[in-house]
Amino acid sequence: MVNVAIVGLGFGAEFIPIYQHHPDANIHAICRRDETELKRAGDAFGIEKLYTSYDDLLADDAVDFVHINSPIPDHAWMSIKALEAGKHVMCTVPMATTIEECEQICDLVARTGLRYMMAETVVYSREFLYLKELHTKGELGKIQYMQASHPQDMDGWPEYWERMIPMHYATHVVSPILGLVDGRAEYVSCFGSGMIRNELAAKSGNPFAVESCHLKIKDTDIAAHLWRFLFDTARQYRESFDVYGSKKSFEWSLVEGEEHVLHTAKKPEPDIPSRVSVPDYAHLLPKEIRQFTQTIEDPDHLSFVQGGGHGGSHPHLVNEFVSAVRDDREPWPNAVTSANWTCVGICAHQSTMNGGQIVPLPEFTLR
Repeated sequence: MVNVAIVGLGFGAEFIPIYQHHPDANIHAICRRDETELKRAGDAFGIEKLYTSYDDLLADDAVDFVHINSPIPDHAWMSIKALEAGKHVMCTVPMATTIEECEQICDLVARTGLRYMMAETVVYSREFLYLKELHTKGELGKIQYMQASHPQDMDGWPEYWERMIPMHYATHVVSPILGLVDGRAEYVSCFGSGMIRNELAAKSGNPFAVESCHLKIKDTDIAAHLWRFLFDTARQYRESFDVYGSKKSFEWSLVEGEEHVLHTAKKPEPDIPSRVSVPDYAHLLPKEIRQFTQTIEDPDHLSFVQGGGHGGSHPHLVNEFVSAVRDDREPWPNAVTSANWTCVGICAHQSTMNGGQIVPLPEFTLR
């Protein structure tokens, strides 16, 4: 059994029942600064080992890995401290908000032999698994182009989002593009468009409403386009990606709840598009946690009101990291891949602030 400690019990609480049902995992402890809420979660899920201090948690020799679900500004330093304490780490996205922090995490993983995985939901969603299957079978033909978008109005969310830069939270659109072809981003060019409110721009240092990026995938002839916004632009929430192949192409639905579209080449023009119902991929999981591809444990949580449960990805994330630690293998994505996906957004914002200048990805993310 692999002993896990969950850090952060807002979004993090969604994973507790999955770990409790996984045949190779044990929820050893949970950690939250708010003692009242910590005890409430402990009572609700029958967990006895409770920590309000992260340092005390890391000093617990029984903990094999920490699953970090804290706010974005805490991701890097918490991951670094855990690795330094000898713990494996799974951390929600993004890995960090600076290139230096990403490199420090990668160096620690290389030096210690510990496992690190960024818990990117999109590459374990039904849509991604469906497209990966089509691509593996050759049904898409040659991939010619991809695009992805993540519009989301963050007004009303925790205040730290007002200090965020759109491209610093871009892994939901970067990961499916690179993950589908097992590629790494080589360089990017990104433009800002429009303006957000002055008070928001002052907090984040970013004046633009939308950031729109092109990236080149290393050692391929494929380029891709992705865009993000957080404020002051009218659009229903969507985490989408479109894939254009020589035989078939996939386009995400424009409106939440509608079916996606699959285009098949060389048919009569009216017959090229067809609606497609993406299947579930619970069969890839241990039977004990298959139910969680469909079950939403906390429907009142903001991320599920606006995110639709992340495409059934949560049990896949749990299973991937538990099995990686159990089998002493690299998880997917590992530290270097996670850094490449994260640094796309960091480099893209650098490009934005320099009028679209081409910015190469750091060498350590291409190893």
